[in-house]
Amino acid sequence: MQANAPASSASAQASFSLPQLPYAANELEPAIDAQTMQLHHGKHHQAYVDALNKAVAADKALAGQSLEQLMSKAGTLSDTVRNNAGGHWNHTFFWKTMAPKAQAGSPSPELNKAITSTFGSMDKFKASFKEAGTKRFGSGWVWLIIDNSGKLAITSTPNQDNPLMDVAEQKGKPILGNDVWEHAYYLKYQNRRADYLDGWWQVVNWGEVSRRYAEATAKK
Repeated sequence: MQANAPASSASAQASFSLPQLPYAANELEPAIDAQTMQLHHGKHHQAYVDALNKAVAADKALAGQSLEQLMSKAGTLSDTVRNNAGGHWNHTFFWKTMAPKAQAGSPSPELNKAITSTFGSMDKFKASFKEAGTKRFGSGWVWLIIDNSGKLAITSTPNQDNPLMDVAEQKGKPILGNDVWEHAYYLKYQNRRADYLDGWWQVVNWGEVSRRYAEATAKK
């Protein structure tokens, strides 16, 4: 069946799409409730995708560019493209960062060793990550990255920025990230961001994080 919209419409030129969740919306409970997941994925993330496709369709210079290409020059882009490209990349990354508690696993020996070497222990790492997340004023993200020197580091970014962007205060390759916008936790935790950050560790997909660490530190 042919679409009624002309080929030049934003929908016809859509470059980006909402990825499916790699688990059911209720499978991260009790750490994250099903209603939050449904709204966060189906409404918030979808809105970033829709707005990004509309903005890209309106600017021929952006046609065919990947999210990573947009990240690399975020400082030269309009706020609309920067915010929505960041929102799409961040959330796509975020869904894969999590898994049902029974499937969350543990860090690889290599990642565990790097965390212990850098932060002193896993508990100290989690405490530092929590501190960065709670101190992020307003909306934003907290990240574990491989920085440009090849070391692990914790950083945070405002709004929908991320450490891949040219505007990031601390650049690097994210291997773990948590969304500290209120829409990520408010229905269950209200204003208790610290409790959300504590509970979230139950559903961190350490297999995926370890894979990212191995990929980011592999010798070329």
